[in-house]
Order: sequence, then C-alpha cells, then structure tokens
Amino acid sequence: MNPTLTTTPTTNLPYHFKPKHFSTENTTPTSKLSHKAILDLLNTKCTNSLPHLKQAHALVLRSGHFQDHYVAGTLLKHYANPQLGGFAFALKVFDHLPKPNVFVWNILLKGCLENNRPFLVVSFYRGMVAVNCRPNMYTFPAVFKACTLVRAVEEGVQVHAQVVKYRLGGDGHIKSAGVQMYASFGCLEVARRMLDGEQGESSDVVCWNAMIDGCFKFGDVEAAKEVFEQMPSRNIGSWNAMISGFARCGMIELARKFFDEMSERDEISWSAITDGYIKGGYFKEALEVFHLMQKEEIWPRKFILSSVLAACANVGALDQGRWIHAYVNRNSIRLDTVLGTALLDMYAKCGRLDLAWEVFEKMRWKECFTWNAMIGGLAMHGRAADAVELFSKMQKDKQKPDGITFVNILNACAHGGLVDEGLRIFRSMKNLYGVEPEVEHYGCVVDLLGRAGLLTEAEDFIGSMPVRPNAAVFGALLGACRKHGNVELGDIVGKILLKLEPENSGRYALLSNIYAKAGRWEDVEKVRKLMKERGVKTTPGISMIDLDGKVHEFKMGEDSHPQMKEIYSMLEKIIERLQTDGYSPDTSQVLFDITEEEKETALQYHSEKLAIAFCLLNTKPGTTIRIVKNLRVCEDCHSATKLISKIYNRDIIVRDRVRYHYFRNGRCSCTDFW
Repeated sequence: MNPTLTTTPTTNLPYHFKPKHFSTENTTPTSKLSHKAILDLLNTKCTNSLPHLKQAHALVLRSGHFQDHYVAGTLLKHYANPQLGGFAFALKVFDHLPKPNVFVWNILLKGCLENNRPFLVVSFYRGMVAVNCRPNMYTFPAVFKACTLVRAVEEGVQVHAQVVKYRLGGDGHIKSAGVQMYASFGCLEVARRMLDGEQGESSDVVCWNAMIDGCFKFGDVEAAKEVFEQMPSRNIGSWNAMISGFARCGMIELARKFFDEMSERDEISWSAITDGYIKGGYFKEALEVFHLMQKEEIWPRKFILSSVLAACANVGALDQGRWIHAYVNRNSIRLDTVLGTALLDMYAKCGRLDLAWEVFEKMRWKECFTWNAMIGGLAMHGRAADAVELFSKMQKDKQKPDGITFVNILNACAHGGLVDEGLRIFRSMKNLYGVEPEVEHYGCVVDLLGRAGLLTEAEDFIGSMPVRPNAAVFGALLGACRKHGNVELGDIVGKILLKLEPENSGRYALLSNIYAKAGRWEDVEKVRKLMKERGVKTTPGISMIDLDGKVHEFKMGEDSHPQMKEIYSMLEKIIERLQTDGYSPDTSQVLFDITEEEKETALQYHSEKLAIAFCLLNTKPGTTIRIVKNLRVCEDCHSATKLISKIYNRDIIVRDRVRYHYFRNGRCSCTDFW
C-alpha cells in the first residue's frame, strides 16, 4: 500500500491491515491512539520491513499524529534506512511536513548521507538556512562530511563560519569533522588551527585522528606521519587511521609494519589491514591475515566478512567462503544486501552457481548491485539465456537497472552468441530505461559482434559510435580477429592499440599471437623488439588452487613451490598419457620461432597444467579440481584439460580472465566458444 502523503488525516484512505503485527481488533480506535503508541509501533514493527512501515505511515495519517515533528521525524528516519530502500519515500514525507524543525532537518541530512547522497546534504542545508531554521550541534558533522565527500570547498568554509557564529567550535564531533574536511582539501594550516582550538578549547584524540585521516585523503603521507608523531597520546584509532591511510595510498608494506607494531588491536585494525590487502590486489595475504585473526580467537563481525568474501572470490577459496557462510548462520548474523551480495558473488566466482542462486533467492531485500552480481555470475558461467531471463525478472520486480547491469547482460549475450538479443537490449538502454550508453557498453557490442564472427559489422559499428572508441573497444575487435584468424584487420587494429596503450603487454601478446598463427615470424619478432625497446614486460600466467584453506600459486618457470619436483614428474606422466590418447600440442600458441620440440615443452609447463598436476598429487580420486587463472586459457591448455578430465575421471573447473570452464568427461561447458 502506498499511502497518499498529506499533512492532514484522511477518512477515505485504504486501510487493510492483514498482518497480525498490525491487527486493530479489540484495540484503541486509530483516532485515539496515543503519541507513545504510535512511536512504539514505528520503532518496533517497522525497522526491518518497508511494507509494515507504509502501513504504519497510513496509521500515522489517520490518527492525526503526522503534525507532530517527533512522530514525523521518526517516520522519516525509518524511510531513510538504506536497508529498506525507501529513501524516495523519505523525501516525499519531508516535502509534506509543515515547517520542519531542526530535529527533522537533522534526520533528513543524516539520511541523505547514509544513502550516499552527499550533494543533497549540501543542498538541503542551504534550504534549512534559507527558512531560518537554526542548526545545532547535530547538524554540522553531517554537513562537514558531505562537503568533504563532494569537495565543496567554498561551502565548507561558509559552514565553518556558521559554526563559529553559533559558538559550537568546541564540540568534539563538529571539530573532528571540520578538521578532516580541511585536511582532505589540502588546507592543512586551517585544519591545524581548528585542531589546536580557535576559542581556547583543547582537542581530544578523535580530532587528532581526524587530522591524520584528512591528510591521507589529500594524499599527504608525510603530513600524516608528522601529526602521528606529534600526538602526546594515541589510542587504537590513531594506529588504525595510519594503517588505513597507508593502505589507501598503496603503501601496504608500511600498513602491515604499523599493524604488526600495535600493542593491542581491535576489529577495525584487522578490517583495515584486510581491506588494504584486498584493495591492493593482495588477496592471498588478506586470507592469511583472516586466518591469523581466527587463531587469535577474534571473531569477525559483519563488516569484515564482506571484505574477506571478496578475497575468497578472487582466489577461488570456496572452502573459506563456505566457512564464512556457516559462521554467519551459526551466529544469526543478518544477511543484509551488502553481506548477501558479497556471499552470492563469492559462490558465483568460486564455481558454485547453485549456491549463489540459493543465497540470491533467500535475500529479502535486493539492491541493484545484488541483481548485477547475479546476472554477472550467470554471464561468467556462460548461462546467457538465464541471465536474460533474470534481467526480465528484474524489470518485473520494479528494480531499475544501471550501467553495470547492462555491461553484465551484454557480456552474457556476447559469450552466449545471442547477437539479436544483445542488440535489442543495447538499443533499449536509453529509450526504455533512461541509461545513456557509455564507451564500455559500445565495447560490449563490438565484442558481441566480433565473437560471432561479424567482423565487418563490428568495424562499421565502431565507425558509427557517437563517443570516441577507447582501447577496450579496439581490444574487443582485436580479440575477435585472433579468434577468427583475420590477420589483415588484426594488423590494422593491433597497431592502433599499440599507440593507444604502449605499456599494455596484453596488446603485444595478442597481436603476436595473430602473427604467429599465420606464420608471420618476422612480424612476431618486430613486436617482441618493440616491447623490448619500450621496456614492456609480459604479464606471467598465474594459476591458484585453494586446498585445505591454503592458497597455492603456480607460475611457468618458477620452482618455489615445495612440491615442484614431484609436480614436474607428475606432469610428464600426464602428458605421456595424453599423447597415448591422441593429444598433440597446439604449437601455434607459442609466440617464438623455435623448434617444435621446444614449443611443446613451453606449452607443457603452462601454469594451469602445473596446478592440475598438483591437485592430482594431493587430492583423492574423484575430487573436483578448481583453478583460478589471471589470463585467458589458451587453446592448447583448453584441449589438454578436456582430455585430462576424461582420462583421470575428474571434474575440472577453471575460471580464467574471461569466464568459467567446466571440464567433464572430455567436454567443456563453453562448447569451445569463449
């Protein structure tokens, strides 16, 4: 029920309370419900349910209590709860309030921040001042934070002037927010004056920590270090601010050094170093820290679990991810949209699409990013038709898609060969959904056409784009040239890419591959020479296996793994068995003009083959093998893995940079279309 938002009670408002929570039988008539009864209803029955909140809203209107600012403010607060997804209703409630007081304004400002609308905070604060509603000590922290987020320097200075005018500069919350704002703007002298006290008041450690955080946000690491050293007393928050700041600036080793030096740590300390590793791409190290946390019997709460699930997703650590899911259930942790989305994303990226779907179906509230994660998971697994069906269901559930939604669904169509469907969806973006196509969407269409072998159409499409094509667009076309053996077009596109991205080793490798397949070894040598002249290093293929909670990495040419001698021996036996069954290495994958024997040796030690050999050595017969690779699987490894799955009777799941491959009994789920 969507109640009409008015400022007076209405007698003809639809009012049918079916849930027993809201039963009105044998109770006081709605017109006589007390102020306290209304507030109790809002604060007990409506905190986790938007439908219940809407029904309570109708009750508020009928009872006449909407005129009361405290009741209306409480209603507004619950609508602004990000977990309920009712922020639009919060704004409508506010629009219908007669002369809101400072209590209501403060709830609105806080709600805008919690719903990631900092621009609205600045805008509404202007409105608040314009109607002569005097701000109080609870107003300014939210406004300072919003100015920080949107880098509203001029507005921030004006807000500071009003803080001084109302003599509120000594309040710790206001001061810490103001100090952080100025420091993040790079106005370190002003921030320091505010920290030292403009009206003779002293600053607590929270304000000093805010100064450190602001320095890091501005990118001034030395200033942050200086403030930290000058602090006469520090708390855990001071150390946490340094760890988070170093990590944010990409200085993860320094972050770990400070973490190790802490005499005591709280959950934020563990979360800061874990997040730092994850944001820096050090997923294996993030999981190691999480294991250390468990050894020290520090039990994680919700906000760190989402981060660790992201690490599990990136390295394919399914067992660790399942442990977290069990931990969440065991401790009755509510599966909100953030944690639920992280969990389903982990399952999808670890090859358990069935469990991802189970989590998705059980989630009561789904944000757009939840739908995006599920559609992206289906796309990665080659389930194009299912992704399109879920996209349709998303519309039926009245969830508006965003740009990421369309990237995911177009990728699904590209990998499933659904050209007509993909083009239909692309054309509907702006007209039906109001989403303006950006360059990445055009790149998806080029990929869609190119994978299907429609290279001329893809080339024409690039020529008709209203935006300038970037390297990703040309990269999609170059990949299609490699797939379909179009050397002439590949030669043209490859040279364009080497100009656009002279440091991207993948572009050189792809062009070399096209030349090598055509036997144009002189051109291969020219590309290699150009790479050498420009100092471009190739990205090595890395394959990861999560076994018994430990992540094992394999890289061609490295022998750091303690079992490498046994792995090489096992790999030789595997190749012998493959050759007995008719396997012949696809030496066109080797980008050097060397002997066929040398080419076969190079292919033999690709990282995923090493990972498979390791698993055959260390797991029981019949155990599924799960591998995560940072690069695209080459054709030779793809062919070899299909045969290994049949000979050794193993299900082998490989997630490469592009998509998932399920190998079973000599076949792959991608049907050789990837």
